[in-house]
Amino acid sequence: MAYLSRRWLLVGVAAVVMGVSGTYQFVWSSLSGAVGARFPATSPAALGTVFTLFVVAQTLAQFPAGRIRDRYGPRNILLVAAALLAVGYAGVGLAGSFPVVAVAYTLGGVGSGITYTVAVNTPVKWVPEDGRRGLATGLVTMAYSGTSVLFIPVLRGSLDDSFTMALLVLGGVVGVGGLLGAWLLRDPSGVAADGGSDPNTDPGGAGPTAAEDAPTEPGATAATEAGVGWRTAVRTWQFWVLYGVLTAVSGIGLMLVGQSVGFTTGLGLSAATATTVASAVALGDAAGVLVVSALSDRLGGERTVGVSLVFCGCALVASVVAGSHGLEVLFVVLVAAAAFFRSPVFGIFPTLVADYYGTARSSENYATLYTAKLPGGVVGGTVTGALIAGLGWSRSFVLGGGVLVLAGLAALSLRPTSVGPDADGERAVDD
Repeated sequence: MAYLSRRWLLVGVAAVVMGVSGTYQFVWSSLSGAVGARFPATSPAALGTVFTLFVVAQTLAQFPAGRIRDRYGPRNILLVAAALLAVGYAGVGLAGSFPVVAVAYTLGGVGSGITYTVAVNTPVKWVPEDGRRGLATGLVTMAYSGTSVLFIPVLRGSLDDSFTMALLVLGGVVGVGGLLGAWLLRDPSGVAADGGSDPNTDPGGAGPTAAEDAPTEPGATAATEAGVGWRTAVRTWQFWVLYGVLTAVSGIGLMLVGQSVGFTTGLGLSAATATTVASAVALGDAAGVLVVSALSDRLGGERTVGVSLVFCGCALVASVVAGSHGLEVLFVVLVAAAAFFRSPVFGIFPTLVADYYGTARSSENYATLYTAKLPGGVVGGTVTGALIAGLGWSRSFVLGGGVLVLAGLAALSLRPTSVGPDADGERAVDD
């Protein structure tokens, strides 16, 4: 029972770390206007480039951070992340020129990527496959967007009064969140993935010794099972199906999140409905990743993702029909449903990666998979803009819904890999 309580305490700490990581993605829409007002010569394209730099930094930082975490534990890498999270916001607040803002926010993106990969893989390492791992990962992933709901109203009200002080305070808060994770988070095994000693379980650290941390109850061995690295993972067809699905979900998801207001007004619906849709997408996204991820513990990850994405695509297509007929309430419900059924991928895929390739290197493997967010960003930004210009709102979103249905069918084709010895000294995945 003590081990069970410790496990869920660490899941809660991981959710806090994930929440401070997510502020960089979700407060930018509120912060960018204030940055533009502070530097009037800055174009909208330049402001958009800052967010692009953040996405690139946040995505690419995860792979090296995941490898370090799997080998040496989360503490030292989270100390670096805490500093970067604080410096990012403080740098924006104190910046005397726009290029400094871009550099500072990019550094914050590196810190955000580090904290994301550590947080999302904590329940994977601590919660066994038969111990509601999907629910635990869903709770942590939900915090990525859900925590920003608390920050955004306060930040919007504070930026007008004192831009610099508001960002210094925000930097301090997220930095403390990162430090909390560095102090409390640790991995359950006393041996790192490369066979070396894990310093995060030393008796002198803040927490139990390695012996006390080791799982002792039935089913807990999943937290310390052997695993393969990314070189082996990318040689399996399952990895590339996961990669394609995540690219589609990221791309159409950014299309839905970023264009929901334009989509609504483009169908001739009211401004009030457009405002409601923006909030409904955020709430649906947060609720879906928790509720549906928890269902995967009973239904299986592949089946849950597949059915959920088919529902998502159908809801998105149906929203076009409802909006085209002026059915505003039904339109809002269907768009919220599309967001609800899209987001669980981000809670379930970390567990599938651990199931397929083992938990010992789950951080580096999921970080490799997460690079799908880069082509997804191109789809959600540049490609979406071209589609809307060429096809119009209705056809573009119907096409997006069709892509999500295909992604769901692809997910239903997934099946677990089997792990066996490999001559090159790692371990191979045998199809």
